[in-house]
Amino acid sequence: MSHYQGNVWWETVGANSKMYYVYLKASEGGDNIDRRYLENITLARRYGLKVGSYHFYRPTKPQAEQVRNFRTQCRPQDQDLVPMVDIETTGGLGRAELCDSLHKFLRLLEREYRQKPLIYTYESFYNSYLTNQLGGYKLFIAKYNSQKPVLRDGRDVFAWQYTSKGRINGVTGYVDKSRLMGRHSMREIRFRH
Repeated sequence: MSHYQGNVWWETVGANSKMYYVYLKASEGGDNIDRRYLENITLARRYGLKVGSYHFYRPTKPQAEQVRNFRTQCRPQDQDLVPMVDIETTGGLGRAELCDSLHKFLRLLEREYRQKPLIYTYESFYNSYLTNQLGGYKLFIAKYNSQKPVLRDGRDVFAWQYTSKGRINGVTGYVDKSRLMGRHSMREIRFRH
């Protein structure tokens, strides 16, 4: 969820017995802050949801600047789930440069939070640019149809975002919906304080 959803009635969302967790957009690049993040995280937690925060990664922006931007928003004491990194664009970089940029960012982020983040991307983006590059990271993969995601390198998928056109009570617009795959559980991504 992000500012794109507009006003969210978190008390209604929290009353939905099928809703267990939510990832909220905190930041993007070196200086973009989601304008609804503080309100969203405060109210989502108040109404009983497990909350994690994500950063939309911009490969050509300085990594340390992006970590600072994210850390300013994503305070450890507010997190129930590990941070998530959303990588969907190359920024014009080739595969090797993109992976080098992303790995630098991930190392800095891990040093800051002392745990590995969850990686979010699309199946096609992963297969084109990230194959065999993210060993040790749990993968949250988007693929909007009835076929489960299949990664070229055979990697396990932690969670599958199967639609961007979901509906839930308390949100006027569409929401992304996902499901855990296989025997995975939310305990695997619990934020360690």
